[in-house]
Amino acid sequence: MRYLTDRKRATGLGSARSGTGHFWEQRVSAIALVVLTPLFIFPLAYNMGDSYEAVRAAYGNPVNAIVAVAFMITAFLHFFQGIQVVIEDYVHGRWELVLIITTRLLSAAFALIGSLAILKIFFGA
Repeated sequence: MRYLTDRKRATGLGSARSGTGHFWEQRVSAIALVVLTPLFIFPLAYNMGDSYEAVRAAYGNPVNAIVAVAFMITAFLHFFQGIQVVIEDYVHGRWELVLIITTRLLSAAFALIGSLAILKIFFGA
């Protein structure tokens, strides 16, 4: 029979010292999305069905372009943070790392593609 102290039993089973930071990052991005989502949706919905020139004029406005880029980056960051928690809770072993890396790359790619599309419209290229 092995006699272990409480600390020895808990070693390796406790906090990875990143949970609180991850929790607060997710809450801050959620609060940012509460503000950014209507600011992104209203100009988008207002210009829905308009001509390309009208949409280009709307997103040629620096405020609309900055809000749209901020929304893209924040939304996909928040998406990744949420999916990472789900993966860490339900997937274990090698697949956990593979899925986290894959979702990180896809989230970054989608945020970059969306941001570049908005910037392309803004700069008129």
